Amino acid sequence: MHIRYNAPVSLSFSLACVIIFILGILIPPLRELFVVPGGAAFSIARPLDWFRLVSYVAGHASWDHLLGNLSFILLLGPVLEEKHGSQRLFAMMFITALVTGLVNVLFFSTGLLGASGIVFMFILLVSITNIKSGEIPLSFILVVTIYLLREVVMGFHDDQVARFAHLIGGACGGMFGFALANRGRS
Repeated sequence: MHIRYNAPVSLSFSLACVIIFILGILIPPLRELFVVPGGAAFSIARPLDWFRLVSYVAGHASWDHLLGNLSFILLLGPVLEEKHGSQRLFAMMFITALVTGLVNVLFFSTGLLGASGIVFMFILLVSITNIKSGEIPLSFILVVTIYLLREVVMGFHDDQVARFAHLIGGACGGMFGFALANRGRS
């Protein structure tokens, strides 16, 4: 038996997040490369801000934050890579990060970091994995209901969590899932 690098996007992303987190502890100014600034702090004239518009998903505020996100990414990522392919999953992750980063810059004044939007995209996308034409899986409806209720209820707590990022990630996952179900696997 041998160890196989079975999900290159999920594994590489997870490894990058761990390395970035550790380097951020050792070299604190490095953390700023992995936080997208909110609102007026973002400048279209600074190339670094454009990088940060997607790099924020690799930055995390704490070990709990990092490990919570990676547990879902490592659980769901290999299933999604098997179903959709590594390149397509990477593209979905990139689009989700970009859309969420843009919404943060346009509508919020706070910074944003972490892969929670990617996690929610994975959760909704995996719940539609076995969709058939003309059907909406009950499991998808239940997952959406549970996560929406959780985000609405938790939205009343001041816990420094960007609930909108979760909702946008989930919306992206749902849209990707239905779009890919209609196109079929290539």
